[in-house]
Amino acid sequence: MDPSIAKRIKLVRGDITRLRVDAIVNAANPELRGGGGVDGAIHRAAGPELLAKCATLGGCPTGSARITPGYNLPAGYVIHTVGPVYSGGDSNEADLLSSCYRESLGLVVEHGCKTVAFPAISCGVYGYPLEDAARVSLAAVAGFLTGSAVPEEVIWCLFDARAYDAFEGAL
Repeated sequence: MDPSIAKRIKLVRGDITRLRVDAIVNAANPELRGGGGVDGAIHRAAGPELLAKCATLGGCPTGSARITPGYNLPAGYVIHTVGPVYSGGDSNEADLLSSCYRESLGLVVEHGCKTVAFPAISCGVYGYPLEDAARVSLAAVAGFLTGSAVPEEVIWCLFDARAYDAFEGAL
C-alpha cells in the first residue's frame, strides 16, 4: 500500500458509537430496521429518530449505502451499508463487500466528511471470514483513497482483539 494512503488509515479497538468523527458506518440489514451487533448498538445510541428516518429510505440493497443524521451520536452522520452474507466466497461476496466501502466513501465525499469510521462489515452474523474481509475492505478503501483527497482519515473501529488482529495483519 502507498505510504501516503496508509497514513490516512487507522485501526482502533472500541465502541464505534463513541467516536467523534464526521460519519460512522453501520453494518445494516436490507430493511434498515436496526438489529443486533453494531447495527443494534448504533440504533440504541442514536435514539428512536434514527429508526424513524431509516423507515423513510425504502431499504438498502446489498452493496449499497444510505445516509442519515447521527442524532444522539457524537458522529454527524450514520452511513448504512448492507454487506453480503458469506456463503463460501463464490457468490460475488468480495465484489459486494468492496462496493459497501466504495458506496459509503462516495457518501462521505458527497457530504463533506473528513473523517469516517467503519466496523468490520459482514464479519458478525453474516459470517464473512475476518482475514478475507480485512484484505477486501482495505484494498477497496486504498483504491478509493488513491483517487480522492477526502476523507482525510479512515478509521476501522474493531470491537475485539480477533478483529483488530485480522485487520492489522492485512494492513
